[in-house]
Amino acid sequence: MKKFGFLIGFILLSTLLFGWFDVHAMMQAEPTENGYYGTWISLIPPIVAIGLALITREVVLSLFAGIWIGALFLVSLNPFAGTAESLDLLVNALVDADHIAIIVFSLLLGGMVGVMSRGGGTQGAVDVLGKFATSRKKGQLLSWASALFIFFDDYANTLIRGNALRPMTDRLKISREKLAYIVDSTAAPLAVSAVITTWIGFKITQIQNSLSGIADQTADPELSAQLMAGAENAFTIFLHSVPYLFYPILALAFVLMTIIMRREFGPMYDAEKRAASGGGVIRPGSMPATDTSLSSLQPKEDKPKRWYNAGLPVISVILVALYGLYSTGSAGLAPSEGGLTNIIGNADPFAALLWASFTGCAVAIGLVVFQKILTLNQALESWVGGMQSMLMAVIILILAWGLGGVTQEIGTGTYLAGLLEDSLPLALLPGLVFFIAAVTAFSTGTSWGTMAILFPVVVPLAVAMGAGVGFAGGEHYGILLGSVSSVMAGAVFGDHCSPISDTTVLSSMSSACDLIDHVRTQLPYALVVAFVALIVGELPAAFDWIHPFWGLLAGLVILYFILKFFGKDPEAAAPQA
Repeated sequence: MKKFGFLIGFILLSTLLFGWFDVHAMMQAEPTENGYYGTWISLIPPIVAIGLALITREVVLSLFAGIWIGALFLVSLNPFAGTAESLDLLVNALVDADHIAIIVFSLLLGGMVGVMSRGGGTQGAVDVLGKFATSRKKGQLLSWASALFIFFDDYANTLIRGNALRPMTDRLKISREKLAYIVDSTAAPLAVSAVITTWIGFKITQIQNSLSGIADQTADPELSAQLMAGAENAFTIFLHSVPYLFYPILALAFVLMTIIMRREFGPMYDAEKRAASGGGVIRPGSMPATDTSLSSLQPKEDKPKRWYNAGLPVISVILVALYGLYSTGSAGLAPSEGGLTNIIGNADPFAALLWASFTGCAVAIGLVVFQKILTLNQALESWVGGMQSMLMAVIILILAWGLGGVTQEIGTGTYLAGLLEDSLPLALLPGLVFFIAAVTAFSTGTSWGTMAILFPVVVPLAVAMGAGVGFAGGEHYGILLGSVSSVMAGAVFGDHCSPISDTTVLSSMSSACDLIDHVRTQLPYALVVAFVALIVGELPAAFDWIHPFWGLLAGLVILYFILKFFGKDPEAAAPQA
């Protein structure tokens, strides 16, 4: 009750305070679309929501508070109209077809996991994996390596791996926070760095459109031709930018280093020490995003626990997802355009994931009914129970999307992108872009949205400041590559740190971890990796002091020594229960 009272008081105080600031700003500023669009005022809703969530741990109310305050600004501080506008924003978040697809995919996958659990397949898989994952270290290594098998999409990566690995990590006394960190920090970093992923088409299109757009507006025919050459070779530019993805690459490596070295620091150390000592895989009093305690999810005592009742549904999801990506991607391409990269880039990932999750449900139900482990009614009851366990996470997702809608309506991304337009030394551009992209993704909760906002700003700005595309002898090609990669890397970093990010929510959901606990434990690791990436990667490479390879190597060495001197072994320090 104290937290609730503090939350309500903070909302009211913030509304009055920011309302005064809003009126004052509108009196002083130039008139815009709605008096404050794209001004510093647009930062208030995400700051309120994220700050309250971290302070009070009341995620649902905190997110709604951010939406409500943003809605107040949209309706001139009328509290009744603001409440109505808040509900409209939530409805609009659900109208989006992609959002509906993610919800249905999540629910279906939750239903599949429910049938797998009730039918004993999950327990059977844990028993088999137990022969290989005989220690906490081996269990975490298996969790990290599993990302390589579902590299093609970050949503599928987080949802499948978290649900599939959680029973094994629970048995090995690995904290849910560590599992959520492993899942989250190996999903988007892998998807943004790999060539054959559902991200590739979006990234190439953004680069291509940005270069072709500025080429059309360039009076110099030679420079225009050079820019068009870059637009026509957008995939090559992306490939050249991969070594400059310092944060995603170092983040993948840092997860592995914490596992191999068995060292943690900060809140993650406390969580792992608690779990290793038998104090529980979740924090006492926490609110996991997924409820795994439902009776409909517990295996039947008198029935066999067969691993393939879990393995075959998961494998079917992966295979059907890959087939769906191939079939939807190749449908609209000419035979001469049939390369694998083009196919994946042209695919409809949401349709593929829906087919895959539905197939997984059908396979899971068919297996347990055919073997008479469950009756059809019992299987359907477990399927519904699995979807029911995802309810809280779905609510958080909808609220996060609603807050994202508010930030779009009041121009949060536009304001942050506008900060790049001030003049600065060319070599500092990649580092500044990384910072702005991180803040934008943190505030809006979307890495794709951040890239869509910043690519049209960053690429023309880099070219205008003297960064060439290289295909016609352009100078400072590395600056352009660094700027392009910084948009992607900063978006992923900000996404990792934000409690309103959909992938953060999905990672905590699939790992059955408290959302704020996941953010608090992952945040110090993400900040350390980002700082190292900026100091030894973004800035030196932009100044052309070192090749990106040496920057990555230096980053790995520094992260190793950080873990060695500041990290501690939670197993050694944990009193055995």
